[in-house]
Amino acid sequence: MMIKRLFRRKPAPEAVAEDWPQVPEDTRVYAIGDVHGRRDLLDALLARIADERARAPVGTVHLVMLGDLIDRGPQSAQVVERLLTVPEGVDEMHLLMGNHEEALLEILDGAHSQLPGWIRYGGEQALQSYGLEDASIFGDREALVAKIHAGIPASHVRLFRSMVDYVQIGDYLFVHAGIFPGRPLDQQQAHDLRWIRDEFLEDESDHGVIVVHGHTITRDVDCRANRIGIDTGAYASGVLTALALEGTTRRFLKTGEAVAA
Repeated sequence: MMIKRLFRRKPAPEAVAEDWPQVPEDTRVYAIGDVHGRRDLLDALLARIADERARAPVGTVHLVMLGDLIDRGPQSAQVVERLLTVPEGVDEMHLLMGNHEEALLEILDGAHSQLPGWIRYGGEQALQSYGLEDASIFGDREALVAKIHAGIPASHVRLFRSMVDYVQIGDYLFVHAGIFPGRPLDQQQAHDLRWIRDEFLEDESDHGVIVVHGHTITRDVDCRANRIGIDTGAYASGVLTALALEGTTRRFLKTGEAVAA
């Protein structure tokens, strides 16, 4: 017998000081990590968000998608289609651009030399989700780019182009990969926001905000004094993580793979 996917929740840490990081009053924020083509897991978290809104009403609910909606998993097109409209129970949705969306847009805009790398790191699965399953086209770069232009709906491309670099809500800054330490927010480079790793991950300085990010896979939530990483490798692990913020509280919602019993 198989046990259905379950949600696991970590208890929220209690506020220990008056200046504990918080979001505005009467506001709830959900940040979801890298989906990477797992529509099934995204649907599960969105259903949980809608249910929580119904059971525990609040003035405003923000949903922040931390980027990398596409590639690697089997349902990139379906994930994007799901997010063309604001989900039930959400008032404001913020879509951040990940490095995978950036790579696809650069290819669409003419950087055809990046195509092999993108294909290798999950683009092939994304194209298959759009119905481009003829392996013979992968040897003809120009033909493949033409098929990508024809195969990806204009509404999806518009969504990619509408994605933002970051959003700040209260004392939390949401980005895809991280920030360059010590550099003011208005001087951050888009490349760092979508690609940075070690310089950010190894830095322990106070950024003035708690940075919530994805991009770097960890087995569990990576919660530090100055940042919170929530990319739990959903496309392979089956664990898609959301951080829920309200007042000074934090909660983590997770999906879990079905296991044999």
